[in-house]
Amino acid sequence: MDAMPTPPELIHRHLTAQVSVALQDTPAVLVNGPRQCGKTTLVRQFAQGIPPLSPGDPVLQTPPERMTYLTLDDPAVLEAARVDPVGLLRQLDRAIIDEVQRAPELLLALKLSIDQDRRPGRFLLTSSANLLALPSIADSLAGRMEVHALLPLSQSEVQGRQSDFLPRAQEHDWPLSHPDWVTPEVNGQRGLMLNVLAGGYPEMRTRATPGRRSAWAKAYVQALLERDVQDIAQIDHLSHIPRLLEVTAAHCGQLFNATQIGAQLSMDARTVEKYLGILEKLFLVQRLPAWSRNELTRLIKTPKLHFLDAGLQATLTRLTPAMLDKHRERWGAVLETWVYAELRKNLALNEDPWYLAHYRDKDQVEVDFVLESPLREVLGIEVKAAATVSAADFKGLRRLKEHTGRDFIAGIVLYDGDKALPFGEGMWAVPLAAL
Repeated sequence: MDAMPTPPELIHRHLTAQVSVALQDTPAVLVNGPRQCGKTTLVRQFAQGIPPLSPGDPVLQTPPERMTYLTLDDPAVLEAARVDPVGLLRQLDRAIIDEVQRAPELLLALKLSIDQDRRPGRFLLTSSANLLALPSIADSLAGRMEVHALLPLSQSEVQGRQSDFLPRAQEHDWPLSHPDWVTPEVNGQRGLMLNVLAGGYPEMRTRATPGRRSAWAKAYVQALLERDVQDIAQIDHLSHIPRLLEVTAAHCGQLFNATQIGAQLSMDARTVEKYLGILEKLFLVQRLPAWSRNELTRLIKTPKLHFLDAGLQATLTRLTPAMLDKHRERWGAVLETWVYAELRKNLALNEDPWYLAHYRDKDQVEVDFVLESPLREVLGIEVKAAATVSAADFKGLRRLKEHTGRDFIAGIVLYDGDKALPFGEGMWAVPLAAL
């Protein structure tokens, strides 16, 4: 029976250092991300005043102070936050407030409190819904709050090492081989497959077998849809959301077509767009925009759909190791989803706001992922679900290089091998384990 090692009870999250630094000069810091991804575990460590930093993290100017911890999952605290949010905040000096999206009234009171006292590090908040997608809330705390995204565990966090993929890609710093690329969890088809299907949710990864992990994922999705959807949107037909989620999982990595998806569900395109927006606010799916040199053109080109966790996507499409052994053609889509999520986690740690997109030109030549820096430098990434690479696999990357000229940093084909190999100027075949 397929199994994989249970991760340590407490895994250091790379975002800890950034949150620590932000609390030194910003009144409020929000950690945004899906339920069960580790937000509460991360912020509760600040209640003791000593965050768990690791080698490579920035040195703090002053040690963080202790903070009071409250969660709006507590019915009594939630009621107080809704009935008298101003009164509740008057009782708090430095506080952690978990699941703040459950009481939007509290965010307006936070604005008032911060305007009266702008000391840094007063509030550390978490939310399981994307507050920045709720305009009234985002506007009320503009300039007063720094937002950080915490997604499920990254591969580098699971392995207990620093995330170095983006710096290596920029510098072409690819050794022929590396110890981190040959660990059992990520090396070889079987190890990589089990790792991808296990997803990044800490609780899901503690389950001993693929069947138990799938059972957790099903219960998680059901609880999320029954509980959290109504926190962010009042909808008439809640039963449509699970069906849309399953269809979305089946369309992972494909161009988004609201009319086509709606036809499968007897829904109009406008309703599909509305409900998909809810799934995006809950950090389940995201639309990956199309890349273009013209920023305005990007807004009208067709995006792709991706899940933020490959384990959930695999569960919703009923993918198991046994199924993938018989139907290898289905492996590529879930692997691409895993790479997408890993890239999102990498970029969330970068001080510079990189733009992530996909490339598709008029000749239907494609590149799975395009990363663009604030200086408009471009990095192209292709995903190949195989242990060998050929020059033909770089067709889309070469086209992207022609299109971007001197702004092109590198083209990378991620593959299921353990060696980094050059394929011409700026072109590399790199192990998937390098993520």
